[in-house]
Order: sequence, then structure tokens, then C-alpha cells
Amino acid sequence: MKAVVYLVLATLFWAGNYVVGETAVKSMEPLALTWWRWAFAVVPLLVLAHVAERPDWRAVAARWRLLLPMGCLGMGAYALFLYGSLQYTTAVNAALINAANPALIVVFAVVLLRARPGWRGWAGVLLGLAGVLLVLSGGSLDHLLAVRFNSGDLLMLGAITVWALYTVLGRRVRLPAIASTAAQVVFALAAMAPFAAVFGVPLPADTPGWASLGFMVLFPSIGSYLLWNAALRTVAPSSAGMFLNLITVFTALAAVLLGQALTPAQVLGGVLVLGGMALTNLKPRARNQAPSPVPAACPAEAGAGDRA
Repeated sequence: MKAVVYLVLATLFWAGNYVVGETAVKSMEPLALTWWRWAFAVVPLLVLAHVAERPDWRAVAARWRLLLPMGCLGMGAYALFLYGSLQYTTAVNAALINAANPALIVVFAVVLLRARPGWRGWAGVLLGLAGVLLVLSGGSLDHLLAVRFNSGDLLMLGAITVWALYTVLGRRVRLPAIASTAAQVVFALAAMAPFAAVFGVPLPADTPGWASLGFMVLFPSIGSYLLWNAALRTVAPSSAGMFLNLITVFTALAAVLLGQALTPAQVLGGVLVLGGMALTNLKPRARNQAPSPVPAACPAEAGAGDRA
């Protein structure tokens, strides 16, 4: 239950990243936005990890072969693709493409982790995807068919691809959640440093820009990644991926708070998304099996051959 709360909050903060990011890219380039977002977040993450978890930093550093690509993918490439996408495409198109993320995570988990989601997993993916499409189209097939893909849409395809791979790789991390996140940020900044030096990363020039950057540092950067990585210790990637559909639902709710009316299609779509999540995470009841005094293996034990 705790992992579910973590995943819901993580997606809530990421939904805010979509809304705020669409405004922020009007005054900051994607590279500068990504660089300063993590540059301001890295020290709080390192301090929090040291105080709360007291990790063995040598053991953390020894996992650099895994943490380096994770940082480059989840903290660097994903943010660059997302912010680059929001410069050229609409929020509707970006959210529509993001709806394919859970299905892509399931595919990656099947290929790389030999996961077996079963019919409930695949049905949950399809149900959740249907709900998101219903929310985005407003119940109109013509609206859905009218969507056209441009360079921003292609960048968003890159974003969900790297995120799916990041989520699957996250299952191989056997480190404290905060320390793992902080280390990934350090590696991401190191990888981006040469590009920042060559192309420049100017700070915001106005108050709204600083406010947007502050929100991104506190919530999508620190909050979401800590909660996501903590949840992945007990939740399978395919199940966690279903929660990404909540980004669209939360975006619809944000629209209501901004004065827009919530349509029946959006309400029904939200119900389908929640139903898909429930179906994916529903565990079948064992039949004709005597209770065992030995607890079942935690999902985090899957593929545990790469322990620290």
C-alpha cells in the first residue's frame, strides 16, 4: 500500500512538470532547464541520503556501471527529450504519446527481465491506454484521428523510450533509494557538463522563470524520483508503469482547477485508467493450496543476480 501511495504522488508531481515545463521552455532552453534542475537538486539529495540512510558510499560508487546509464537516461535524456518536445508539440500530443509508456515498459520487462505479466497485465495496459485516449479525445474519434505528429512528437517518443528502459534498469539496483537517486543525479550532471560548458546554461531572467525552476527542483526532481525509485523496490516495472497514466488524469484535474469544465469523457477515462491499474496490480488467489509458513518472495527479488 505504501508503494502505491509513492507512485501516485510521483505521477502527481510529474503531471505538474508537464504543466510548468510547457511554460518554462518559453524562457529557458531544454539543456539549461535540465542542468539547473538537477544542479540545485543534487546537494539536498546527497545530504538527505547521508542523514536518512547512512549508505556505504563506496558500495554506491562500485555500482557506477549501472548508475551511470540510469542517470544519463532517467535524469538527463528523459528531461531533454521532454522539454525539447514541449517546444514543438502540443500538450495533447505529448500526453497521448506518454500514454504508450506503460505498454512499452511491459514490453521491455518481458524482453530484458523475462517478465510474465499474464493476461491481467496485458488487459490492464489496454484498459489504461483506452482510458487515457478517451480523456485526450474527449470521446470524439474525429478528434483522436486528427492528431498529427511533428518533430516534437518524435522527441516525446524518445522520452518514453528512455524512461521505459530506465524503469526496467531500476529493478537491478540494490541500494538505498535516496542514495541511488542522488548518485544517478551526480552521474547525469557529469555527463551533461561538457555540453553545458560548450552551449551555455543561463539562469532564468525573471521571477516566473525562477518559480518554475524552483517547482521542478523540489517536486518532479527530488520528490518524484525518490518516490519512484523507492516504489520500484517492491513493485514490478510493468505494474509501476501503469501509474504513469495518472499523469493525464492529474492534468485533466489541473485543467478543472484552472477553470475548465470536466467532461463526462474525462471522468470515464479516469475510471478506466484506475481500473487498468487495479487489474494490473491484482494478484490471483491461489487455489487448492495449503497456507505456507514461508512468506512469498518480494517482487524486488526478481532478477536479483546483480546485487551490490
